[in-house]
Amino acid sequence: MRKSFLSLRRGGRAATRPHAIAVATLFMAGLTALSACSVADTLRPDVDVGVRTAAVPSRGLQALVPSNPFMSGYPRLNAPLPSETAMPAEEVQCRRQLKRLGVSYRDIAPIRDSASCGIDWPVEVTGFSGNVNMKPAATLTCDMALAFGQWTKDELAPAARRRYLSGVKTIHQGSSYSCRQIAGSRTISEHAKGNALDVMRIELKNGKDIDVRKPGWFAFRERSLLNTVRSDACGYFSTVLGPGYDAAHKDHFHFDIKERRNGYKACR
Repeated sequence: MRKSFLSLRRGGRAATRPHAIAVATLFMAGLTALSACSVADTLRPDVDVGVRTAAVPSRGLQALVPSNPFMSGYPRLNAPLPSETAMPAEEVQCRRQLKRLGVSYRDIAPIRDSASCGIDWPVEVTGFSGNVNMKPAATLTCDMALAFGQWTKDELAPAARRRYLSGVKTIHQGSSYSCRQIAGSRTISEHAKGNALDVMRIELKNGKDIDVRKPGWFAFRERSLLNTVRSDACGYFSTVLGPGYDAAHKDHFHFDIKERRNGYKACR
């Protein structure tokens, strides 16, 4: 009887062992899937200054992107590209103005990375009037693209021609849409709404490369151009911040179209 009972127990263990192995395999697969799905998978900063890429300079920009676990994005479904029939009238009109201005752009799918981050009707801008390139392509609201395109045509390009007898070849930007906060603050950045753009350097058609960082004492033409960039831009944007304002802006110009009470502008 005892031998029969032991045989039955061994038989039971043998019978249940394949089932236990299958359960353990499924459990380990679940853990692997969870570990592979991180916060980084749900965020969409195509050009985020906190991420080092070949296109984005790394010098000093990480300080602009304070990490915040509460700003983790929601995974975005494959949204359809917008069409003019579905767009609000003001978005349609804005795109017509972009075309008249000579801005090279394409409509991209709506962005919604979190409750605070996203663009309902984004455009991806690659160039401006006068064969001026934007590298890398900038993801913006249409209004921001329009303001930047108008400023490039009316102010930046003429200023470069006056001082260097050359047109602008490429504007190198460091951050357009990016789901983040203002450095040292809990306030959502205008980058998170697609209303801001950071310019790192300006490349001219004659080969001159103008770094936005504060120029040396004897760089008279470069200093004059950058001073013009800062002062004239205030007529097109509500915020213009650059080298000399604070450590976070020591190597780039920040432009945005944030709406403030009484039309207040911050140009520093």
